[in-house]
Amino acid sequence: MNLYDYNTVNRILTSHGFTFSKALGQNFIIDPDVCPSMAEELCADDKTGALEVGPGIGVLTKELCKVCKKVVSIELDKRLFPVLKETLGEFDNLEIVEGDVLKLNLREIIKEKFIGMHSIKVCANLPYYITSPVIMSLLEQKLPIDEIIVMVQKEAAERLTAEIGSRESGAVTVAVNYYAEAEMLFEVQKDCFYPAPKVDSAVIRLKIRKTPAVEVQNEEHFFKIVKAAFSQRRKTALNCLSNGLGVSKNKVSEALGIIGKDEKSRAENFTMQEFAQLSEIL
Repeated sequence: MNLYDYNTVNRILTSHGFTFSKALGQNFIIDPDVCPSMAEELCADDKTGALEVGPGIGVLTKELCKVCKKVVSIELDKRLFPVLKETLGEFDNLEIVEGDVLKLNLREIIKEKFIGMHSIKVCANLPYYITSPVIMSLLEQKLPIDEIIVMVQKEAAERLTAEIGSRESGAVTVAVNYYAEAEMLFEVQKDCFYPAPKVDSAVIRLKIRKTPAVEVQNEEHFFKIVKAAFSQRRKTALNCLSNGLGVSKNKVSEALGIIGKDEKSRAENFTMQEFAQLSEIL
C-alpha cells in the first residue's frame, strides 16, 4: 500500500468517511523521502523503541515499524483508528494508544510498553499548534528517552535550534537547550503534505543531556528568570526582569553588573551560564 500516493490516501480516507480537522492541525506527509529519512536518523536497532505522537494515517509510523523493535503511537482522534488498522495492519510490533499526549502518563506507558528496550526515542510529525507544549512536556518530565526527532514549523525549528546569545534565540531556545542539544536536520517543503499547510517545516533532533547544561539551585526560578527576560523582546533585560519578577530596577541592575552586563543589554545577548548566574543572584 503506497501511502505516498495522493489517490491512494484520498481513497482510504474517503472510504472511512474521514475529513480533516483544522483544530487538530492534520496535515499528512505524502513525500516519499521525508519519513524514511526521519526513521533513518534514529539509528535504531533490534533493542530500540519508538514513541510517536500523532500517527495520522501511519506514513511515518510505517517507517518506524521497519527499523524499531517496538513502536507505540499516541493518537487523539478516534476517527483515525479504523484507518490505521487498514494502513498498518501488517505490523505486529505496533501498538496504538488513545489519548492526549499532554495528559497521558508517559512514564508509565514507556515502562509498560518498552520492556527490554535499551534505547527509547521519540519521533513525530507534530501539529504546529502544540509543538512547544509537547516538546517542553517531554523534556520537563525527564523521561527515560535518548532523543527526540520531530518535524515542526520551520520558524519554530529555527528558534529551537538557534544559538543561545543570538538574535534568533528566545525563552524556548534556552529552555530546550537546558535539557538537550538541539540540531536542525533538514527542511521539508509545504507541498510535501496533504493538505498542504501555508508554511514550510523542518526536522530537528533534540539529544537529551545526561545532566542539564548548567547547574542551578532552583530550576523553577531559573525558568522564571528566562521567561521574564524574554517577555518583551524590544525592551532591555533590566526592564523585563524588573517588571516580570516584581524586583526593583536597582537590584536587577546590581545583579547585571555582577555578571558583566550593562543596563542596555537584551535577553537575546545572554549566554546560558549568565542566565544561571542571574537566577542564583536574584
